[in-house]
Amino acid sequence: MGTGADEDNLVSLSGDPIWIHDKPSSFQAPEGEMCLEEISAHIARHLGPVETVFHELVSDTMHIDVHVVLPSRESACVRLVTSGMSDLPMTIPDHLSAPRHAELMISLPPDWKLDQASFESGEWYWPVRLLKSLARLPHKYATWLDVGHTVPNGDPAVPYASNTRLCGAIIAPPISSDDDFDTLRIDDDKEIRFYSVVPIYQAEMDLKLRKGAGALFERLGAKHVTDLVAITRPDVTKKLFGVF
Repeated sequence: MGTGADEDNLVSLSGDPIWIHDKPSSFQAPEGEMCLEEISAHIARHLGPVETVFHELVSDTMHIDVHVVLPSRESACVRLVTSGMSDLPMTIPDHLSAPRHAELMISLPPDWKLDQASFESGEWYWPVRLLKSLARLPHKYATWLDVGHTVPNGDPAVPYASNTRLCGAIIAPPISSDDDFDTLRIDDDKEIRFYSVVPIYQAEMDLKLRKGAGALFERLGAKHVTDLVAITRPDVTKKLFGVF
């Protein structure tokens, strides 16, 4: 999935549209942390206490914070959850019905380094950078993110860090043991949908383009791949003697 106008009518082999990135909008001052307290309380209620928040010092278009939930009895992983993406509505095509406000989540192994010194290395910081870039993407390119959308890390896609070949992401339903985490109702006019970000390989993005998001989700599920970052996990398109 890319972004931009659809006048070129680009379509993948699966029949899904391909959106190409145009130039992003120019730098804009953020419009404020409109639902920060509600989102923080929602995270604490459904995932666990927020241990810390990575606050932005300089923000473009909206102020994106990343909330950190440490491992617990219910979840053995570290959860990173954005707030601020939902400050502005996403741009949904008129013929589609999709959530207009969203936030994103990704999971890390319990031993993932989260200190400032480690963040100087791209090998530890990239999941945070990924969340922030995806959270801004709909608003910088006048587009939207929804379940099944894939976003490569550049064009052509390059790995997120030197120690992994993961180079893209697919948007998935929230992966949480709490079924009530996926939606936060703010008022009659605003509902925030939470999505998981699942890092994927180039071959997996290619599979999605050929056969659709359903085929990729099926393969990911069969191999128990979730939003938990595993930098050397097997490519789900591969089998012992070739490619599916």
